[in-house]
Amino acid sequence: MSHRIFGTPFAAIYPHYVAKAERKGHTRDEVDQVIRWLTGYDEAGLDRVICDDTTLETFFAEAPALNPNAELITGVICGLRVEEIDDPLMQKIRWMDKLVDEVARGKKMGSILRG
Repeated sequence: MSHRIFGTPFAAIYPHYVAKAERKGHTRDEVDQVIRWLTGYDEAGLDRVICDDTTLETFFAEAPALNPNAELITGVICGLRVEEIDDPLMQKIRWMDKLVDEVARGKKMGSILRG
């Protein structure tokens, strides 16, 4: 049985990511930068998955190049340690949540991108 979030369109959560960053004085460009870093999508690719109502499951399955440093993303999101999440897709979704959260908190981009 798959989790309900897997079938959620990326376009349904993306505006929430942008709004969260903007509420804290950050930009859509910063959100896009961390999502592109994680997934390998370019700007046109992100626009396409938003327009096509691509589900989160497909969004990650078709990601051009998951960043090899994604495994360096650690910490707690929604009460769970992201490095301890067993389901690979759920872990990727939570990595993305964590990156957006770090943008919103004003963490330095070099640190967010595990540089």
